[in-house]
Amino acid sequence: MTYLLGLTGGIATGKSTVAAAFKAAGFPVVSADVIARKIVEPGQPALAAIVAEFGPETLLPDGHLNRRVLGQRVFADPQALAKLNAIDQPYLREAIIQALQAAKASGKAIVVGEIPLLFESHFESVFDGVAVVTLPPHLQRQRLMARDGLDEIEAQQRIDAQMPLAEKIAKADFLIDNSQGPAVRLAQVTALIAHLTR
Repeated sequence: MTYLLGLTGGIATGKSTVAAAFKAAGFPVVSADVIARKIVEPGQPALAAIVAEFGPETLLPDGHLNRRVLGQRVFADPQALAKLNAIDQPYLREAIIQALQAAKASGKAIVVGEIPLLFESHFESVFDGVAVVTLPPHLQRQRLMARDGLDEIEAQQRIDAQMPLAEKIAKADFLIDNSQGPAVRLAQVTALIAHLTR
């Protein structure tokens, strides 16, 4: 029996690092971010719909999505972000569910779905349980600024565009605290794997 574990958290809390620990332990990981990039590649219907809604300036000269331009538009305007999500979500949801089913066919004891907007897109019903990766707000903001080259205002806009981390924590079945370094984080993942494979 495969346990489908949803993995989420706030932006830049360390979801991908935790997902990598599950992968290193031999469990398949389906990444919504990887799938989200695939569904907006040139020639994909989601990209055509985005360009139709937000204009040709959201395309790079080579036909790929201009993430910087689109990000500046949608993270400063909640209505624009809602429009983008309405375009993306149906394509993304279908592709994620297909990828989870394929991973489940591997017969592994745990399959992880790493989905940043898991609760926002009401994906929790797809999973047997949800783990939330947590980080104090000041560390989350610092990590996001360093990772994406954002100033403090841009970083805070992206954090504020998501469900507050406290709400995600309240909905979680499991918590992974990413504020105490790699050894503690790995110990928590190892303990969760042991719990789920008992």
